[in-house]
Amino acid sequence: MFYWPLDWIALLVAFAALAFARRISNRLAEVQARLATLEAARPIAVAPVVPAAPPLSPFEEPAATPPMPPPLPEMAEPVSQPAAMTADETADQPPPFVPPPMPQPAASFEERIGTSWVVWIGGLTLALGGFFMVRYSIEAGLVGPEVRVALGALFAAALLAAGEWTRRKESISQIAALPIANIPAILTAAGTAVAFATVYASYALYDFLPPAIAFVLLGVVALGTLAAALLHGPALAGLGLVAAFTTPVLVSTGEPNYWALYIYLAIVTAAAFALARVRLWRWLAMTTIGLSFLWTLPGLDIGVETVAPHVFHVTAGFGLAALIVVCGFLFGPDTGNDEVEPISSVGLAAYLLGAMLIVLASFHDGLALIGFTVLIAATLAVAWRAPSATGAVAAAAAAVFLVFAEWALRDNPDLLVLPGGALPGMGPNPLGASVSWHLVTAAIFAAGFGGAGFLAQGRSNNVIVPVVWSAAGVFTPIALLVALYARIAHLDRSIPFAILAVVLAAGFAAATEALSRREERPGLNASIALFATGTLAALALALTFALEKGWLTIALALMSLGTAWVFESRPIPFLRTLAAAFAGLVVLRIGHDPRIVGADVGTTPIFNWLLWGYGVPAASFWGASTLMRRHGDDAPLRAVEGAAILFTTLLAFLEIRHAVNDGDMLAVPSLAEIGLDVCVALALAIGLERLRMRSHSIMHDIGAVILTGFAGGATVVGLLVLENPMVSDVAIKGGLLNILILAYAFPAVLMLLLSYAVAGRRPPAYGNTLAAGALILALSYVSLEIRRLYHGPDLMSGVTSAAEQYTYSIAWLAFGVLLLGIGIVVQSQRARLASAIVIALTILKAFLVDMSALTGVWRALSFIGLGLVLVAIGWLYQKVLFRRQQQAPPAQPAA
Repeated sequence: MFYWPLDWIALLVAFAALAFARRISNRLAEVQARLATLEAARPIAVAPVVPAAPPLSPFEEPAATPPMPPPLPEMAEPVSQPAAMTADETADQPPPFVPPPMPQPAASFEERIGTSWVVWIGGLTLALGGFFMVRYSIEAGLVGPEVRVALGALFAAALLAAGEWTRRKESISQIAALPIANIPAILTAAGTAVAFATVYASYALYDFLPPAIAFVLLGVVALGTLAAALLHGPALAGLGLVAAFTTPVLVSTGEPNYWALYIYLAIVTAAAFALARVRLWRWLAMTTIGLSFLWTLPGLDIGVETVAPHVFHVTAGFGLAALIVVCGFLFGPDTGNDEVEPISSVGLAAYLLGAMLIVLASFHDGLALIGFTVLIAATLAVAWRAPSATGAVAAAAAAVFLVFAEWALRDNPDLLVLPGGALPGMGPNPLGASVSWHLVTAAIFAAGFGGAGFLAQGRSNNVIVPVVWSAAGVFTPIALLVALYARIAHLDRSIPFAILAVVLAAGFAAATEALSRREERPGLNASIALFATGTLAALALALTFALEKGWLTIALALMSLGTAWVFESRPIPFLRTLAAAFAGLVVLRIGHDPRIVGADVGTTPIFNWLLWGYGVPAASFWGASTLMRRHGDDAPLRAVEGAAILFTTLLAFLEIRHAVNDGDMLAVPSLAEIGLDVCVALALAIGLERLRMRSHSIMHDIGAVILTGFAGGATVVGLLVLENPMVSDVAIKGGLLNILILAYAFPAVLMLLLSYAVAGRRPPAYGNTLAAGALILALSYVSLEIRRLYHGPDLMSGVTSAAEQYTYSIAWLAFGVLLLGIGIVVQSQRARLASAIVIALTILKAFLVDMSALTGVWRALSFIGLGLVLVAIGWLYQKVLFRRQQQAPPAQPAA
């Protein structure tokens, strides 16, 4: 009772199909009559000229083109002809031009329903009918399981026979003016679906078939479906492909047989690739590659005894892809150019990825490593013959690097043995293959990629092909050398590895020199630049291997400078990006460990590892940016300039921290350190402000603003709040030359100089804010020095006396008068405004503080002194400044 709605639905679909079929039959009769009339009355017309079609991909099937018309007879010289022409002369004349027929209108909604949708519904109805018949026989108990299976097989055979019969019946699908659905393909697809379900039911439901026979029968049905797709189109091919690759999932046993599985998958893959090659179906080739690769993943949790079938699987798939799929190689589609074809490259790369995963999952088993090496060599050979697979060369280089990087970074042997014994589950040889195996394999890979990258130059007219070869030829040997160094030398000093790096640099230099003497070819300049960069990289590695760990940072920075220098003679845009990339690597390196060499920085002020680790990169980046700026301003230049500013700033800050804290890089910031940091930030900002006037660099502009903002923030938060001696326990030791000069006096002077440096070049508020900051720091310095004079090193101890309050007033007033004098002498309105602010503060202090805090003679002296100073200031303004303005001679008009 649960299934009765499906029965009604199937019945309604059947009736609808019959109604539509009857209606379409009448319409077809009318159309056939009209076509016959048109055929009889069709005039002879000159075929229009067909424009040249654009080039097709090797996997795209060309559309059928009409045959070219015969050439027209040559026209003779015009001569005078009589008015009347003979019959023979009239017959010799070309036929009159008749315009080509109008294009056929698009199919209407009714036509689509009657010609296509009805057929698809009919095919689905047939398949459902078969399933419903089997279900009905089960529910009614009419027949036993054996008969049910037999009936299903007969029904599948009937559908397949009907599909073949309709395919051979030419009259069914010969109406060109009315495109209809592929009736033979639909009948055949329904038959294969019923056959597949019948075999699976015999195995899974009734246990009529053992797993091995069911596996073979399902595979036969799937392969037969793929074969039928040659005649019936892509839909049937998709059905057969999915059925073939899901068969191992449907039929399984408790003990998987990898050899049987992978031999079956090899047969299916070969059939699918062959079908894709014959019909030029790109989608079928890509889908087969993807499904074949997915079957590599379930068996990655493997033991040593099952490595062989897994290696066979990826090797067989790689070989079939190379033979059938790769364009321009053996049986692959033809290609008439040197373009890199995606399917050819991705197909080989997918199986290389599978081989790499097998090597990693088997802990670098010897057989897995041999298979991986063979596939890498085969990739180079195929790509050498067929440029369409050049993309697989880059994938091969990446796979080699990942294999050796994983081997180099695997668990440290010292950590495998703990106090309780070895780590469980590591196996008898947790380190994988021996070092000898990897040394030999690495030597083969380095020689293969390096030699091929050099010899491939000049063999292709496509720029991408030689660049990919040269990039792989440079990257792979360097990456292998670094991996071996990390695994064998444990990143310690190693003279043998330094010698290998020098030898590698010599090889790259020889390749660079040899390529420079060749005639110009596509991609040659980029390849020369890559080999030249490889030379610099190998030399930098030689320094790293021969010296201490921190030299890696220096080496990478020198590589940036060297790349910019190479760009001077070989102006290839890629080199500018490479110089910026090296700068980025150095920035990431210090992000990992700002101390460069860990705790081994040293205790000597200034001349320690910070000077080399930050000073040399800073100088290198400044030099690289200078060289690069000669050839324009772009993103790589800005990156290098940013790195130069960053390393210069960090060098100063870290050297200050090291010197102030006696080498303790993790100490809490102090008043002296913050004051020196503010001084350095202001000094660097002044330098960048001057520099940006000449360079017009946006990085110099942004760097100056960032450093100024840092100085302002550190001043407010650090100097005036957190580390202010008036609110913290900072001890001010010494006489007049004490820490207050570094923390307040020098920053005030530098901030004032910076305000003048930006005058007229930035908004007025920018410079005025800096001038106000300088004034605050100067007043703070004067006040703190007076406080230290009365209270000693501890400025928070004791009470404020009347003499101290009077001294503050006198000092502030004297400071204001000094600023006024400077403003009058140099004619600075800003200095006079600062003087007015200081004097105003002094007046406020006199009335708000001194009047209540001072008593006796101190109060009288305070007000008397303030009054005299204010009168003197008024006299200065009236008799000096104002008088100068009045006595200034007026401007004479021009004659």
